[in-house]
Parts: sequence; C-alpha cells; structure tokens
Amino acid sequence: MLQSSQCPLLSSPCRGVGNKAGNSPKGHAPDGHSSVTDLANSLTGDMVMLSPGSEDDDGEGTISEKLGRIQFSVGYSFQDSTLTVKILKGQDLPAKDFSGTSDPFVKLYLLPDKKHKLETKVKRKNLNPHWNETFLFEGFPYEKVRERTLYLQVLDFDRFSRNDPIGEVSIPLNKLSDLGHMQTFWKELKPCMDGAGRRGDLLVSLCYNPTTNTITVNIIKARNLKAMDIGGTSDPYVKLWLMHKDKRVEKKKTVTIKSCLNPVFNESFPFEVPAHVLRETTIIITVMDKDRLSRNDVIGKIYLSWKSGPAEVKHWKDMMGRPRTNVAQWHALKA
Repeated sequence: MLQSSQCPLLSSPCRGVGNKAGNSPKGHAPDGHSSVTDLANSLTGDMVMLSPGSEDDDGEGTISEKLGRIQFSVGYSFQDSTLTVKILKGQDLPAKDFSGTSDPFVKLYLLPDKKHKLETKVKRKNLNPHWNETFLFEGFPYEKVRERTLYLQVLDFDRFSRNDPIGEVSIPLNKLSDLGHMQTFWKELKPCMDGAGRRGDLLVSLCYNPTTNTITVNIIKARNLKAMDIGGTSDPYVKLWLMHKDKRVEKKKTVTIKSCLNPVFNESFPFEVPAHVLRETTIIITVMDKDRLSRNDVIGKIYLSWKSGPAEVKHWKDMMGRPRTNVAQWHALKA
C-alpha cells in the first residue's frame, strides 16, 4: 500500500490514500515497472519525463498544443454594402475522435452579435478539409462593418453529444487596411475561450513490455482541473477504456479524491495488447467529477494512440521507442 510519505516527489494538497499497486485482476503487478512503488522510485531513476514540445523538457512548463490553421478570404463591397467571407480550407487540424480523425465545420460571427451565425458544411473524417464556401453579410454600412470583429470557430461535429471546439480566430475588421479588396489569410487556430476553456492537465506514464505484450498506464497526478461543483472544486477520478478499432475491450478506473483540483492518484493499470494490434489500439483516459446526487461530469479527455493528436502520438511513439521504461508526459485535457 502506498503511503503519502513514500512519494515526496509527488507532493500535492490532496492524494489518493491506499491505492493498490498494479490494480491487476490477479492482485499482483505485471512486469514492466507497473507497480506504484516502482513508479515512485523511477522518478529519480528510469522514468523518462517528456513534454509535447521537447525531448528534454521536465514537463512542468506551459503546454502549447498545435491546433492547426485555417485559410479564409474577406472583402467588402461598397456598392452593395456587403461583407463577403470565404471559408477556404483547414490544415493539420487535431484529431478529436478516438478513431484518430475529426469531422470539422466552421461557425462564423460578426461580434459582438452572437445571435446571428453562419455555418459551413461538415467535412467527414478530414484533418485537412476544403470547404470553399462563401458567406454574405448584406446590408452593412462600412462604418458599422469596421466596428465588428470577424470570429471563426472550428468545431468537430458529434452526432451523439456536444460538438467539440477545435480552435478559433478573431479578426477586428478595422485592422484590415484594404477591406475594399478581397484578402486571403492563413491564421493559426487558438484555443476556444468562449467554450469550455482550459480543463487542466494530467500527468500520465506509459510503459510497454514486449515480452508480456502489456501496456501499463500510470495515472500519476493532475493539475489545475476545472471546478465542476458549485463550491468551486471537484471530486475527480480517472476512467480508462482500452479500445481496439472502434470496440471497447476493457475498462478501469482510479479512486475518487474529494474536493481537489490538483489530485495525486499514483495508480497503475496494465492492459494486454499484442504487438500486432498496437496500431489499431486507443487508450481513452477520461477525468471525471464524481457527483453523488446526479450524473458524473466529464472534466476532460485524452486519446492515446498511434494516430491521435500530435502530443498524444508523440507519447505513444516514445513509449514504443523505450520498451520496459516508464515514459511520462503532461497532457492538456480536451472537451
């Protein structure tokens, strides 16, 4: 049993007490540095700490996620008092679905007006979509157009739940020097601030043992989790699903830590994954807020696989490149 005094390097205001090493169905930890004690010791020994941006970063810095970019054109017709916006294409969008892709579309607003929005069509399973759609904002005097901000939000369409925000771009129209002619721009997408905002980060360690065909996922700790309760806190726990293609294979979860936005879990979960199915395997990690009186809330998710987002793919490949070694990395939770 792991006591808090055994792991001083993972100090935090709140932690799980009495977590069982390994959480193996047979009650023992498999080979490959999977026990919690091994994990704690490995932080000064064989653990490799990585970050999405650097091989040698200690992982504690700001996580900058690449969200791709969008190409669009803007122009104003003085004769027709019409602002024309053309949504051309997107490039290198992140995967939001566990299948390793997204179904992107774009919403357009002329802020501060949020009531009237226009939308492109959804491009199925495409991280480099071509929309080539034209939108007209008619009857706008030039003086009013210059007071508006063109706001573009790229989202991932989800038929069964809320659409996931991918990124956004804001262009104050008074910043464009020659609005009377169509101008084409490439703009990097930034995190959407009007939606969920930041949900916090999770430190995860992966270890692949080719001898036993086992991936061991160590849920170490989280930081700056989004408060989901009225009291300004959350009761977080972590749920893990092993997916093969689109099929759920195995589910595991951590203990719940009460009233904590910076929880330390230190729990280890082994999954049997033969080498020949690694490219078709996804591990979905969901940080949840336990609610005794109603449905548990999702704080954020991570999709770890060979074909997820850039940070996730990097972690997966680093795991494969360092067999039998715990490879730790911070991940920003996503909606």
